[in-house]
Amino acid sequence: MKKIINDPGQVVTEMIDGFAYMHNDLVSRLDGFDVIVRKAEKSGQVGLVSGGGSGHEPSHAGFVGQGMLSAAVCGAVFTSPTPDQIFEAIKEADEGAGVFLIIKNYSGDIMNFEMAQDMAEMEGIKVMSVVVDDDIAVEDSLYTQGRRGVAGTILVHKILGDAARNGKSLEEIKALADELVKNIHTVGLALSGATVPEVGKPGFTLADDEIEFGIGIHGEPGYRREKMQPSKTLAKELVEKLTESFAAQPDDKFGVLINGMGATPLMEQYIFANDVKESFSQKGIEVVYKKIGNYMTSIDMAGISLTLIKLKDNDWLKALNSPVETPAW
Repeated sequence: MKKIINDPGQVVTEMIDGFAYMHNDLVSRLDGFDVIVRKAEKSGQVGLVSGGGSGHEPSHAGFVGQGMLSAAVCGAVFTSPTPDQIFEAIKEADEGAGVFLIIKNYSGDIMNFEMAQDMAEMEGIKVMSVVVDDDIAVEDSLYTQGRRGVAGTILVHKILGDAARNGKSLEEIKALADELVKNIHTVGLALSGATVPEVGKPGFTLADDEIEFGIGIHGEPGYRREKMQPSKTLAKELVEKLTESFAAQPDDKFGVLINGMGATPLMEQYIFANDVKESFSQKGIEVVYKKIGNYMTSIDMAGISLTLIKLKDNDWLKALNSPVETPAW
């Protein structure tokens, strides 16, 4: 294993310290906790908290700031943050209007965020939440009941962050979130596995000429392994699965997020984007919003994911386009 680290057991602590140092104009580390909070003055809006295991950078700390998250909790690598850490984030995010939790659909995350919610409510903080389950590749995978929460979570951060900034109530944000998650679908593929620093070797291996469709962001199994194929073929398969999942019609409007898994160069992401464009064009699908880059990674996994959001409400598009001040958006 070759990595630019010191002690494998200290990667999260040292990463958070480095993150807070580099972005100290926008965020800070909550003293004594693995929590990143925004520095913006509190204005009485609903606080937004997300988080999960580390290894998905820039998620979730990279989306803390004005217009998006109030705080993000960083668990150990590929491990849910503990309830006490989440509780501290909730307290820090509270501006008097309640706190909304954005949780990815993994058993440990759900359990620990719910425990933290109970702790916060005992302190008089009103808390609501949504579980993001955008990965349509497989059902009931490792760590989940139902579908996994993956890159589509970032779009939830963005749209709910805009709603909070515009003064929406906790109840209004809950209603928006419940509708939103039903209209975000993701599917991805891997060319190689991810290496957890304390393990020292990839969580799974693929042959040099092999790929896996539907892989999860922690290395969970996908739905099919095949020989490596041209980008056009990969794009066609992912677009096909996503448009089928929506039963997409020509008058539907979609947003697209192309997400690198950590070790995929932007050159390859843009080639894939060009092929995605062609696949949509052949289907007569209108794409009115586009985003590309590394947003929900899996340490050093080589791979890519494609997220579609069905823009049922024009306000969702406005929210996606609204300016924010965060380290990573």
